[in-house]
Amino acid sequence: MADDQKKPGYRVLARKYRPSDFTGLIGQEPMVRTLTNAFAAGRIAQAWMLTGVRGVGKTTTARILARALNYRTDKVDQPSIDLSVEGEHCRAIMEGRHVDVVEMDAASHTGIDDIREIIEQVRYAPVSARYKVYIIDEVHMLSTQAFNGLLKTLEEPPAHVKFIFATTEIRKVPITVLSRCQRFDLRRIDAAELVAHMRSIATKEAIEVEDEALAMIARAGEGSARDSLSIFDQAIAHSAGNVTAEAVRAMLGLADRARIVDLFDHVMKGDVTAALDEFAAQYKAGADPATVLTDLADFTHLVTRLRFVPNAREDMSLSEDERRRGTEFATTLSVKVLSRAWQMLLKGIGEVESATRPYAAGEMVLIRLAHAADLPPLDEVIKGLQDSATSGGNGGTYSGGPSGGGAVAQAQAGGGRPRMMAQPSQQNAPAMRLVQSNPRFERVPEPEVADVGLQIRSLADMVELAGQNRDVQFKSQLKLYVRPVRVEPGLLEASFTEDAPKTLAAEITAKLHLYTKRRWVVSVSTEQGGATIAEQENEKRELVFEDARSDPTVAAILAKFPGAKVLDVRLAAEAEVDEENDEMITPEGVQNGIDLDEDDLF
Repeated sequence: MADDQKKPGYRVLARKYRPSDFTGLIGQEPMVRTLTNAFAAGRIAQAWMLTGVRGVGKTTTARILARALNYRTDKVDQPSIDLSVEGEHCRAIMEGRHVDVVEMDAASHTGIDDIREIIEQVRYAPVSARYKVYIIDEVHMLSTQAFNGLLKTLEEPPAHVKFIFATTEIRKVPITVLSRCQRFDLRRIDAAELVAHMRSIATKEAIEVEDEALAMIARAGEGSARDSLSIFDQAIAHSAGNVTAEAVRAMLGLADRARIVDLFDHVMKGDVTAALDEFAAQYKAGADPATVLTDLADFTHLVTRLRFVPNAREDMSLSEDERRRGTEFATTLSVKVLSRAWQMLLKGIGEVESATRPYAAGEMVLIRLAHAADLPPLDEVIKGLQDSATSGGNGGTYSGGPSGGGAVAQAQAGGGRPRMMAQPSQQNAPAMRLVQSNPRFERVPEPEVADVGLQIRSLADMVELAGQNRDVQFKSQLKLYVRPVRVEPGLLEASFTEDAPKTLAAEITAKLHLYTKRRWVVSVSTEQGGATIAEQENEKRELVFEDARSDPTVAAILAKFPGAKVLDVRLAAEAEVDEENDEMITPEGVQNGIDLDEDDLF
């Protein structure tokens, strides 16, 4: 029993294989090179700021740096980057128990009192080491008072004191502190380096592990050595020592990468049934719907990247299926199709993550993707309509207007989305601007033109008067609630709608007197009165919508994009056609035409 108690406890891989010198740090060569040159030249800073994501080695680097500052052996008694031989203070420093190396977690010691204690202690020389080193982790958690209290000491510390700060939130550290430190940004570790690192650990631990499993773990670690080793440790326990790709996939709830490629293939072919069957199979196997779509987005990005960076296929974290089939897709799929799929997936992932029924939401995303795969890009549709109009035929979809030019395509400046300029189908018809846009965008009102000498002879004149005086509420009340019976200078006889305010007659009297500088009589009539201006505008709007939908060009576009709708129609009086630029303009220079946002069609 006594022998069993003496056996050392199990140490997780992240601690057991924690680097003890700079040669063991992976992925941080630029920092090591800078420190090596600084130590060699004797240009050792008074304070360092280490920043980076979690698990890249900030605290480990801080301890190694403290060890290098206090390095002493029988033959060497000066700061050194070469720590191949264990020095007098090395073990105690790396184990976090050296009296002259003080580690403090700023997350739990945030106040000025904690910093005041450090300020009091820095006056005293180190007990046994060369330097007294203060390592403050998560330094961004310090309060403003604590930062201010540290500034003077940090700027002019005693010769025997060094500060090493570590943080994951560099933007929260005051610039006054940053300016007093030498900063090192520890970058995310490359997946290939993580795979090689875990492979060497597996060899030392006598663990059998598949290459694909290591690639999955490295990808899940997202550039963090600690996270990757923690997942690797969990995978070893989960699979009883023989780490397989299937075990890692089941443990992390990941989808099979080969099956993700199959799903991508089904979606790009527009095969909805096959895509949904594959999605259902992955879901039953334990894959999370949002994870499946995220992996699908990752593969879409990979295919797009392979199209422009062929060397990307050498990435060790990729499976053989991803390399081979990804290259095939990159040569056959256009960038427009890939970009559209990427945008739809990004939007769909958010929908699935926030949905109460993630699986159903995931299916709807895949249906949209597969449906969009069958649709041609918008510019190709416009070009086809142009060609058909130019040839004088209808192409099976539409016929041009009386001038023979059914539509002209124009690309907006800066590489924006294409705009189709539709000419009216009748010579005397008003110019129309139909906008396929986000429903939350409201119709922009026509600008009001001031007229000082306005004579009030109709309800419309009163509305115009309210607009001239920028009285939006009065203008709205006149349009919504008033049914005119008789309007003369100084007299308004009208009936009101049922939902009109009770004090509306008095308000109209007061407003008209204010704006016209004359007395008005507002009489409430028992007659029905005419239609309100709002009702007249709605009726006109419905007629314009009907005319718009019956326009041959618009009808052709709607036929090409199933599910597309005409959401808004804007009229521009006396529109003209600029023959030189082949576009429609109004006297104010506003372009009229059809704006189609391709993303809104799906």
